[in-house]
Amino acid sequence: MSQQVGRVDTLFLHETGDDFLAVVERDGERVFQAVLELQETDAGPRPAKFRIKRGSTEEPRDPSQFVELARRASRIRISQQTSKGRRRDLQEMLDGYQLEALVVRTCRFCASDGRYSPITEDTAIKTDREYICPDCAKRELARELDFSSSGRLTGAAQDRLEDLLLETQDLDRISNLLAGGLDPDLTKFDTVSATTDDVDLVETSTLDLHPELQRRVEDRFDTLLPVQSLSVDNGLFDERDQLVVSATATGKTLIGELAGIDRALKGDGKLLFLVPLVALANQKHEDFEERYGDVLDVTIRVGASRINDDGNRFNPNADVVVGTYEGIDHALRTGKDLGDVGTVVIDEVHTLKEEERGHRLDGLISRLKYYNEERAARRDTYGDAQYVYLSATVGNPESLAQRLRATLIEFEERPVPIERHVTFADGLEKPDIINKLVRREFDAKSSKGYRGQTIVFTNSRRRCHEIARKLEYAAAPYHAGLDYGRRKRVERQFGDQDLAAVVTTAALAAGVDFPASQVIFDSLAMGIEWLSVQEFEQMLGRAGRPDYHDEGKVYLLVEPDCVYHNSMEMTEDEVAFTLLKGEMEDVLTRYDETAAAEETLANIVVAGKRAKRLNDQMVGEVPTKHALGKLLQWAFIDGFEPTPLGRAVCRHFLSPRDAFRILDCIRSGTDPYDLVAEMELQDEF
Repeated sequence: MSQQVGRVDTLFLHETGDDFLAVVERDGERVFQAVLELQETDAGPRPAKFRIKRGSTEEPRDPSQFVELARRASRIRISQQTSKGRRRDLQEMLDGYQLEALVVRTCRFCASDGRYSPITEDTAIKTDREYICPDCAKRELARELDFSSSGRLTGAAQDRLEDLLLETQDLDRISNLLAGGLDPDLTKFDTVSATTDDVDLVETSTLDLHPELQRRVEDRFDTLLPVQSLSVDNGLFDERDQLVVSATATGKTLIGELAGIDRALKGDGKLLFLVPLVALANQKHEDFEERYGDVLDVTIRVGASRINDDGNRFNPNADVVVGTYEGIDHALRTGKDLGDVGTVVIDEVHTLKEEERGHRLDGLISRLKYYNEERAARRDTYGDAQYVYLSATVGNPESLAQRLRATLIEFEERPVPIERHVTFADGLEKPDIINKLVRREFDAKSSKGYRGQTIVFTNSRRRCHEIARKLEYAAAPYHAGLDYGRRKRVERQFGDQDLAAVVTTAALAAGVDFPASQVIFDSLAMGIEWLSVQEFEQMLGRAGRPDYHDEGKVYLLVEPDCVYHNSMEMTEDEVAFTLLKGEMEDVLTRYDETAAAEETLANIVVAGKRAKRLNDQMVGEVPTKHALGKLLQWAFIDGFEPTPLGRAVCRHFLSPRDAFRILDCIRSGTDPYDLVAEMELQDEF
């Protein structure tokens, strides 16, 4: 046997029932394992049977071979998990052969599997009232993950959990986290620190505004905020176009407001304040009406005009026009006279990167510039309109400012710190976790005396109602499907702190002003698309307001292996860590054949032969020649004139695919209601 075994580094002994498992190791690798039985003799405990394990079989050997093996071992170790009586028998037996052995704490899982794995205070992982080694703890964690996530948790999520396991040395705490536990020491991913930039603040008394506006501004503020001061110092009132990039709640909106209201009061053209969503337009319209309605006419133009252009609340002669992108673009596409425009504010300009709406905003900006240049040239009144672009999140601010031909005003201050947390739960568990988080936040008050309130982001209107119903404290759904009166009631109740939470879809992400201290992501999708880093940053930026809260909190409730549509390539746990660690995407407008054709057609409708000039000044690169060829082929244009079909397609913002689908249905005599249903179904699938 000595020739077979050679050098023995460690002989490890561990109790297994009535016997002992003997493990022989050399250079950290197991050479073999054997079963040892003891018997009581007049000289004390001695080896009675010794069997070498070979797979599932055991080969009997002379018990004296165990003694020879023990003498060859550099060290003998006895597992602490061995009972005291059996441990005493082993030590007494070894003493009889003048062999020394140390009792060591070992991993029971390893020992039972025939591995010698000593553990120390620094390496032991607690589980179910005992301690195991890190490798076994990771295997136990993997088994739990197999159960909770069908064995398909991604590497990033598993790495995160393994890091927490080694950090806490407590498998039970990690198991609790997997079951939806809210231990803040475990859920916390990081803290985004509050930052301040050293900016000389502009005193409002030094501004040279229209007297009516000057008085109102001085009544509200003694000094401008940092980003506002930077904008003023860099030519805001010298009519320079500006791209203002700054975090949520740093005061960007007032920049466009000051420039536009000042010029409107001085008779230098109206203010167009443009936003992506009807909910935002309604709120801004109400704000401007309340603040300036006694001295200026304020009106609103939203996308409903595309279907029913009865003018509703829209007054084209108003001094202030609040509109959605589509509402104002429809006015341009249908030849409406917007009057003399002095200032154009484009809020949420990062919409330029969105696949569906980006090209339309790009085209709108180009068409607005053309409209204003042409009107100014005809009337010989004053210079071009001033453009102020606003965004909280842009990955390429310098190049975007260059493409927009605007001065970049970038301010990176974050008013309050934000803690970001991650916990794992399935869709059924999430409402209960949200309920606990909302309760905990609303029961606390900031140093400024405000209760903590929560915005919950989810991916569908139905889910908004489902979650809101399950919350114990007062909560309300909030989405674009609610009528205007109900949305305003929710906004008022939240502002009065009568609601602990609102549950919403994308409507709030774009900037509706809810002073929340906590943001919870029930889902990391909006509709059937995963959030981008830009959208994610925009949404989490709603947590924590400097005048209300000491800090913001953000919770990502992540369902392992979850997708919300079969077109999604990543799972929710993959997306979570991509968003948390990701870099902001560049704002670029990309043109495929459909987008290029749609914007070129709209530019022809608005500018005729000068459409190429409009295409050339857009942020994205438009393949104009190819688009013109397609428009001619489809009979949407005749030369540089739109055909009646092309004009109808442009007026209703139809893609070529939808236009031909409608034509086919009309020619086949399809009922209009059936046509709408068919289009909805085709879009769904």
